[in-house]
Amino acid sequence: MITIRLLDGQKQCPEGVTAGEALAGIKSGANELPIAAMVDGVAADLSRPLFKNCSLAPIFPHTAEGIEIIRHSASHVMAHAVMRLWPDTKLAIGPATSEGFYYDFDTEHRFTAEDLPAIEAEMRKIAKANVPFRRAEVLAEHAYTEALERGDTYKAELIDTIRQTYRVELGTPSDKPLISTYSNEEFTDLCRGPHVPTTGQIGAFKLLSVAGAYWRGDEKNAMLQRIYGTAFPTQAELDEYLRLVEEAKLRDHRRLGKDLDLFSMDELVGPGLVLWHPRAGRIRTIIENFWRDEHYKHGYELIYTPHIGRIDLWNTSGHTSFYRENMYSTMQVDEQEFQIKPMNCPFHIQIYKTHKHSYREFPLRWAELGTVYRYEKAGVMHGLLRVRGFTQDDAHIFCRIDQLEDEIQRVLDFVLYILRTFGFNEFKIALSTRPEKFVGEVANWDKATDALRHSLDRSNLPYVVQEGEGAFYGPKIDINVKDALGRAWQCSTIQVDFNLPERFDMTYTGQDGADHRPILIHRALMGSLERFFGCLIEHYAGAFPLWLAPVQAVVIPIAERHAARAGEVVEQLRAVGFRVELDARSEKVGFKIREATTQKTPYMLIVGDRELESGQVSVRKYKVGDAGSAAVDAVIREMAAAVESKQ
Repeated sequence: MITIRLLDGQKQCPEGVTAGEALAGIKSGANELPIAAMVDGVAADLSRPLFKNCSLAPIFPHTAEGIEIIRHSASHVMAHAVMRLWPDTKLAIGPATSEGFYYDFDTEHRFTAEDLPAIEAEMRKIAKANVPFRRAEVLAEHAYTEALERGDTYKAELIDTIRQTYRVELGTPSDKPLISTYSNEEFTDLCRGPHVPTTGQIGAFKLLSVAGAYWRGDEKNAMLQRIYGTAFPTQAELDEYLRLVEEAKLRDHRRLGKDLDLFSMDELVGPGLVLWHPRAGRIRTIIENFWRDEHYKHGYELIYTPHIGRIDLWNTSGHTSFYRENMYSTMQVDEQEFQIKPMNCPFHIQIYKTHKHSYREFPLRWAELGTVYRYEKAGVMHGLLRVRGFTQDDAHIFCRIDQLEDEIQRVLDFVLYILRTFGFNEFKIALSTRPEKFVGEVANWDKATDALRHSLDRSNLPYVVQEGEGAFYGPKIDINVKDALGRAWQCSTIQVDFNLPERFDMTYTGQDGADHRPILIHRALMGSLERFFGCLIEHYAGAFPLWLAPVQAVVIPIAERHAARAGEVVEQLRAVGFRVELDARSEKVGFKIREATTQKTPYMLIVGDRELESGQVSVRKYKVGDAGSAAVDAVIREMAAAVESKQ
């Protein structure tokens, strides 16, 4: 007999009892049955036999673990369906993701969106059969040989990797190097698992798209075909997800960037390098001016640094050792090697080192809108969200250890103020702690981690702790903003650094007259202007609030005889600082209104015979429509109030 520890007690069971049998009769609060189990904290199938004393907990469909298992099982069924339709296909990998699942295939057939309904139909047949997922464990050596004989090169490579790093799983009654496979009907796939009990329990699913993907993400390897899909426990959840997907397409910053004439990327210029058009340039100027003003108010000084530096700088910082693959090639200048900068921090440190510092000077807060260049692989670039040249809203704070907690609190408050001003009020926050390999003293790590933790607690912000996920040089807080659709975007970060002060031999004179190392805090409020602008476009669906809108109002004369008065209205608004355009084209007024609406212009002020007589303007607002007539001064006051409140 073995002892099984459950959430509400323990029970005695015979050796070899399955996890499902041990959990018999257990349901969730929503009356759901388990689809898998946690065995000593490791996810396992309900069919898994138990041979040792262990803890056991159910995994229900509507949990993060349950949804991941449903999606991974759906990926397995998709691969089964593809093999039925195209038997000569070679399988690569098919994991669950945060949004769904995918599988990579090597086949002569070129998948298109037109193939997805047929694959879905075959998946439904497999699901309807409701056959069990059967787990088997086989010797890795035998599986490797068999995969090679079948010409299953991708699985053979995976098995070879697995057998090199194999460890016996808890509860497995064998000490030989084994791998696991899962089968249903005629289909078998190499898989760690777990899966739902039967194919009929893969939930509601939908295949979404087809893309290319390099084997193991390496562009030197073969290009495979990837099919993306998603799955949820219920059809209602899938339908809501698909609704959000369609809404996300309408908000896609790449499409809106073109439609609203905001930015472009040009192959002649180079991939991943952004061309900001005049309208986006206006928005960027507004953002930058606000950023600069707020930094001065918050006790920062602004600095500027070059775009290149001698390679010796990057050797000292360590970037050439641990960041080389993301740096561009060096260039020769006066027989010396120079590097285009991937980071701003070494330059800020060199400014610090231009003279001796006293403990009385701290904290020093230096900020820069610094443009950096990093090599990103072609397959990972994505509009404004992943580019090769971008401007960081960077800052570095030099302080004493006794000032660390106050400075982190100031930075966190500043981050939240900036993000909330731009309309982001929901956040996903992570605190990453000391990894196994680290630099600096444990005592300082503990103080820094406690300072980060206390700041989050005092701010009443929910967060997760990612144990051991900090950088080798210090702990950090990462803040993702949630947009109007609830999607998380990585923007802000606060990082404590014990490494660079050591590498650059940074010192200050303490109260005791001796030299001490300053503490360095890296922080970015928006992350990069490019990524942040992409987030703003999608958050607002291109309909920016009045204070950010590149064109705040367009004045539309109905006929040529109204053009002079319309011009006067434009001058009135421009005189008090509003961004206004005059549309005096010889087009019908309805056409002009539709075009201004398409451009998501907040205010449309129309001048016709009635407005000439009354001295007023007819007001239309984006998403509101006709807002009646008003005096120009009243419109100015209304707009000014909205701008003042950042609406």
